[in-house]
Amino acid sequence: MVRVGLIGYGYWGPNLLRNFAELPGTQVTAVCDLSLERLELVGRRYPAIRTTTNWLDLIGDPSIDAIAVATPVSTHFDLASEALRAGKHVLVEKPLTANSEQALGLMEEAARRKRVLMVDHTFVYTGAVRKIHELVAEGKVGEIYYYDSVRVNLGLFQHDVDVIWDLAVHDLAIMIYVLGRVPCAIAATGMNHFQGGKENIAYITAFFEGMLIAHINVNWLAPVKVRRTLIGGSRQMIVYDDMEITEKVKVYDRGVTINAGHTEHAYQERVGYRMGDMWAPKLDITEALRVEGQEFIEAIENGRQPITGGEAGLQVVRILEAATESMKARGKLVELGGRRMHA
Repeated sequence: MVRVGLIGYGYWGPNLLRNFAELPGTQVTAVCDLSLERLELVGRRYPAIRTTTNWLDLIGDPSIDAIAVATPVSTHFDLASEALRAGKHVLVEKPLTANSEQALGLMEEAARRKRVLMVDHTFVYTGAVRKIHELVAEGKVGEIYYYDSVRVNLGLFQHDVDVIWDLAVHDLAIMIYVLGRVPCAIAATGMNHFQGGKENIAYITAFFEGMLIAHINVNWLAPVKVRRTLIGGSRQMIVYDDMEITEKVKVYDRGVTINAGHTEHAYQERVGYRMGDMWAPKLDITEALRVEGQEFIEAIENGRQPITGGEAGLQVVRILEAATESMKARGKLVELGGRRMHA
């Protein structure tokens, strides 16, 4: 039995609590939040769970094996660090930390204490994203040419982070998991339309080694909610629309072929178009947070790294930092990992 304590019962905390409470082999023993009103909600729904306004009560409780942190990103490092030092396994809401130095610090502490550090990249655990990862890993899509994602809606405006650190986190986590690669350079542009606020619209371009390019559009000022990703490969193309009720993933046997045998002819005559069938694969409909919770518990029980462990969190934070730097410089190319992009 893994005993879990939850710090933060605001927007996302209730979802974490519900899933951990229903997960076999797991027991939520305590919840911490600064709001007594929020804790009253916990008490009414989960009367057996202890509540407190002091997070140190959870950190210092020897009966608690793991801590889930669902608080503003500015608090992640301090809370997770204290939990790890107290010998707890830690699950942190996205993004992992406010900067890469903090992420590295948490990874080192987790390794030193031999504890599991995991970041809540929820979409990685959806049936749709896991199926796309499978298709790409098996080579059915072929060589990936591009990854194009749109995640826009009206609000929710965040007071502590801009739209990149709020919405693009999801797409970056999905992109890295699906492609199995990290970009070598980032360019980003964005705009804040309200005095005293943070960027509410942004565009991120990610360059990879080779011919792969990715583009992510995030926006808090859209009149409609769009969650759509296009992945173009040499063999097949994928459309992932998270707003679809049933067929969230569609695979198209369509593409372009270049006939190398006609080099003496005009370029247009060498281009051929393949217009094949479309099919929608069957997807696992288990709630992503339940799958994620199970991954966390199994990683603890088996002493292994989870799919979205510290390294995955660090990769996303590094890209977010690069995107922020680029955005402040109106789209300046920022290189990652010491690898240069060549024109």
